[in-house]
Amino acid sequence: MDTKALFSIGYGLYVLSANNDGNDNACMVNTVQQVTSSPLQITVAINKANHTHDMILASKKFNVSILTQATPFSVIERFGFQSGKTVDKFKGFDSVTRSSNGVLYLSEYSNAFLSGSVTSMVDLGTHTLFIAELTDAEVLSKDETLTYSYYQKHVKPQPN
Repeated sequence: MDTKALFSIGYGLYVLSANNDGNDNACMVNTVQQVTSSPLQITVAINKANHTHDMILASKKFNVSILTQATPFSVIERFGFQSGKTVDKFKGFDSVTRSSNGVLYLSEYSNAFLSGSVTSMVDLGTHTLFIAELTDAEVLSKDETLTYSYYQKHVKPQPN
């Protein structure tokens, strides 16, 4: 089986953020999808080893920042290449806003954000699929969404 075929599936890149007991955290994900329109629901799959996973499990709420093509690699590094268990990922990062659900979202490098309230969960072994009703959403810009393909070709540093 050629698992590289999975790279042909169109994905976006998103910062998934959570707040639990006054603590903020976030991580990079590529598995956000609208699944129904009435009620308006989205899903996000997240690895159980991820600190953000445990925060969403406890708080039952999250935000998704939909990244733009202008997102620098440093933002991907900040939210995707270090653990929120040992690092405050928001420390020194001022381009955030707290939405009505009390969770931060990126106000820069995002063209929209979505707020979700978890209604159910599916255990996928290594991951949990969170199903959430949308409680808030806002368009922040008309900038193009950062796809995983665009990231691989134009944002991710290439080996020399």
